[in-house]
Amino acid sequence: MLKKNLIIVTALLISVLVMAGGKTKNKEIFIQLYSVRDDINKDFKSTLDEIAKIGYTGVEAANYNNGKFYNLSPEEFKKEVESRGMQVLSSHINKGLNNNIAETDWNDVWNWWDTAIKAHKDAGMKYMVVPAMPLFKSLKDLKAYCDYYNQIGERCNKAGLRFGYHNHAFEFEKVENEIMYDYMLKNTDPDKVFFQMDVYWVVRGGKSPVDYFKKYPGRFLTLHIKDDKELGQSGMVGFDAIYNHANVAGTKYMIVEVEHYDYKPLESVKYSFDYLQKNAFVKKSYSK
Repeated sequence: MLKKNLIIVTALLISVLVMAGGKTKNKEIFIQLYSVRDDINKDFKSTLDEIAKIGYTGVEAANYNNGKFYNLSPEEFKKEVESRGMQVLSSHINKGLNNNIAETDWNDVWNWWDTAIKAHKDAGMKYMVVPAMPLFKSLKDLKAYCDYYNQIGERCNKAGLRFGYHNHAFEFEKVENEIMYDYMLKNTDPDKVFFQMDVYWVVRGGKSPVDYFKKYPGRFLTLHIKDDKELGQSGMVGFDAIYNHANVAGTKYMIVEVEHYDYKPLESVKYSFDYLQKNAFVKKSYSK
């Protein structure tokens, strides 16, 4: 009888794992869908199938346009992602200002953002992230964008969302003898604007991600975990130090982004997922 019960329990456990896609042992790892941009534009549903099969926890979108994500309504996008056992976490989105900021049509700007905020809320997202900004020649223009981001953040907060900025390498250049990234961190309200640090671009900008974590603790709610190609291949980025200081950074979610590849994109993002899965310095979750 005991042996029979053990067999039944084992079978039940196996069936649970199968129904969950074996994900109960997986770490919480998200993916920026720009990593599979060509595949997802050709076949949205099968690409999501493959991402879920790899074991990614959820997604960050990179294709918002006029209230839709990948030509789907927010509700449809949410359903497609969640039906595959993944979470809709965030999205990259941008609305630049007029080249001459003083001539900006603010009614148009805020109408655009109100539509976008509602769409992201309806899609079940937590974060909205601007992926880039102009490289300014004056602190006056840079300050205008910092003020702009504070206002967007305030609108997002009211809707129960958080607003953030994603860097590249140019933000570590100087504007009127001020490092652009530092100026932005000092001139945006931490309660309204967080920073989605792209760790690879910080390194390419000649800086240390961990130094920024320590200098501006709690400002980096999400990280883009990126390398030159697949994660861990270049040796350029100290992922162990980054993950070990995530609590200082205030990070809740780690998001893989792969822009260039040695393999086909879906193979590349699997390689990167497996790299994080097998490394002991990556905790199971940072959101709990």
